[in-house]
Amino acid sequence: MPATEIRTATPGEQFAHAFRTDPASAEVRFDFTLSDAFQPTVDRPRLTVRNLFRKQRVDTGALVSWFESRPGGSAPRTAGERLREADFRFATAAYGVAPIAGWVQIPDRLADEPEALASFVDRRLMVRLGTAENRALTVDLLRHPDLAPLPYSGSYVQGVLAAFDEIEQTGGTGHAMIVNPRDYYGELVGSGSLLTDLAREKVMICRNRHVAPGHAIVGDFAMAARLLEAGHSVIKVAEPPPGTFAAPGTAVCAEVYEGVALQLPTHFYHVVPGGADD
Repeated sequence: MPATEIRTATPGEQFAHAFRTDPASAEVRFDFTLSDAFQPTVDRPRLTVRNLFRKQRVDTGALVSWFESRPGGSAPRTAGERLREADFRFATAAYGVAPIAGWVQIPDRLADEPEALASFVDRRLMVRLGTAENRALTVDLLRHPDLAPLPYSGSYVQGVLAAFDEIEQTGGTGHAMIVNPRDYYGELVGSGSLLTDLAREKVMICRNRHVAPGHAIVGDFAMAARLLEAGHSVIKVAEPPPGTFAAPGTAVCAEVYEGVALQLPTHFYHVVPGGADD
């Protein structure tokens, strides 16, 4: 006789049970990052920002490590006899994780339908969490003081390819990029063999709304940075920040704790239109 398969309750099912018991303050804690429990890329070929990084567990919430930066600014140098990385500077830095939250409101009557509530949490709340995570991790990169702007004056494609070249001139490899969907469909799709060429080089492309149109983040995500995560998360009834919803209602948030350790900003570029104020 085959062994009986034991199915673990989904996060939504666990929350629905807690909500049925205590609708005013239901809370379920998990010993893993909830983003890993929701994998939209299984059915849809679309990468999230977290898919681009290697991950590192940070049990204490903080990490002291190293980074390498360009001296006196972020502009790329012309290659010569002296390797440009010979001028880079090493230092220590403190990295950490911060809460990232996605929010939904429970529709009327759904509270009385445990299966529907569980599905709502597993599907809709997890999508909202994924959106919040994409935004937070993208903004983490864009706000890094050593992320170099790389202005372009020709086409968008020329600007993106120039960033890959600059990374290799520094000794790295352009592993992935984050682009706005408008540029993905308006500039990259249909540009000859470009996407085939990038796929051959195993370049990963994440498209999301949190990089401005005409811009891109190109980098050696695999070796030059780490996604830090605390390895725990929560789904709970809570009071949302002001302005989260247009009307009052029972709000539920899913919260994870993550951050980006950008240790080699020298291997990343923020591609921007020429003359843009970065």
